[in-house]
Amino acid sequence: MPVEPRTFDLLRVLARNAGRTVTRDELFDEVWGDRIVSDAALSSQVRAARRALGDDGSAQEMIATVHGRGFRLRGRADQMREEPQDVAAATGRTGRPTIAVLPCVSLDRDGRGAVLAQGLVEDLITALSKTRWLRVVPRSTMIAVGGAADNPADVAAATGADYLVSGTVRRDGNRVRISVQTADARDMRCIWSESFDRDMADIFALQDEISRLVSARIATELGVTEQERAAREPRKNRGAWEIYQLGSLEFYRFTAESNRRCQRLMRQAIEQDPAFGSAYARLAYAVVLEMVYFEGERHRARLDEALDLARRGVDCDDQDAATFFVLGRVRLARCEYELAMDALEEALRLDPCLALAHCGMGDSLAYEGRLDEAIERFETAIELSPHDPFRWAFMSYRSLAHLFDGAFEDAARWARRATQLPNAHYWANANLVAALGHCEAGRQAEEAVQALSRMRPGFSRRLARDRLFYVKDGDQIEAFLEGLRKAGVK
Repeated sequence: MPVEPRTFDLLRVLARNAGRTVTRDELFDEVWGDRIVSDAALSSQVRAARRALGDDGSAQEMIATVHGRGFRLRGRADQMREEPQDVAAATGRTGRPTIAVLPCVSLDRDGRGAVLAQGLVEDLITALSKTRWLRVVPRSTMIAVGGAADNPADVAAATGADYLVSGTVRRDGNRVRISVQTADARDMRCIWSESFDRDMADIFALQDEISRLVSARIATELGVTEQERAAREPRKNRGAWEIYQLGSLEFYRFTAESNRRCQRLMRQAIEQDPAFGSAYARLAYAVVLEMVYFEGERHRARLDEALDLARRGVDCDDQDAATFFVLGRVRLARCEYELAMDALEEALRLDPCLALAHCGMGDSLAYEGRLDEAIERFETAIELSPHDPFRWAFMSYRSLAHLFDGAFEDAARWARRATQLPNAHYWANANLVAALGHCEAGRQAEEAVQALSRMRPGFSRRLARDRLFYVKDGDQIEAFLEGLRKAGVK
């Protein structure tokens, strides 16, 4: 059967990579080169290639669609299951990762945990789907995989998943233990695991709580894993996603130099993909943090740039909670508190599991004087993501809320916890100094001032006042500065 040249080119690429999943980006590069075409054009050529081979989209006996990744040429209908090593060996993936939730196993002899196990899977798929940078394999696809679910490597091959989530349920009377783990599909290495012991008072409330906690913690762990993977990726293989992850890695180092590197990388990611909303948002946040934490040039034009970037992030994907979170943080830096909370409320509506959004809301509430509500938000953020790269800030911002409330010992306790984390910024030490000053802690305050001076030589009350430009309440500023003065900061 005769085929047109572009269909022939597509078949040639698939044949050259027989048995390996060829990503959509690779096919666009190989078949169309520098021309920009739509996904529909690729789909049309795949249909034509299947017709040429006597295949169709339902049988997929020759050209298999690998969900969320691309296409693979195979010779037999069962070849996906015979070649699970393809996923394990793959190192050239570009773009957002795919995650599959395996059936949760009930370990009860009487099977009473089966209903809970099935409900957990459905709720976890729903919760993970709210993390927009993750591609989540839908339940219908997992059902179609069928017996392959008995072998995680087969599931990875059949669905194109980069990560696999599995779990077990064990009951003992009215107590239940739910264990969940996440594995890297390439080598089946366990990335994260945790167990939760609960009472079975309300099965729906239990499913909601566990799926919420698990999805938040998986998102955190996979975010770190993706950053590490991007750092190992050869430069020639780095696309917009990998560059974004490298920039995020720099972002979380919390130094002036790494912040500037983050901004450069985010701009590169945007150049490669002008519709990459997450890159606009991360760049906007880095611009704001440069002014707050790294003594960057502060003027209205810079804040306007940050707002424009945050808005463009939202415009690219108005269902992404993370972009609304950044919009809220930019609004706060501009002292637009009501607009900040509006954006953060939208972020939490889109993804109630986003720990950063709870922290951002807590920070906004604190500056509005709603301190009890603020502290509840910080507690939620820490519960959702206890290993978050930003957790020092969860604790540091909470210490400020306690300080504004006059609970100086609580403020010192949370600030001290923040300073003990490896990537904490020196502002956590400044919060500790202010709290200890109010506590009239004597020697402890002196030691805290010395530690702050080592981290930021020349730190002064004048510098603190200048960098608290986003705090509108004069009494809150004075409370902070007075604590510094009592501790001996000039």
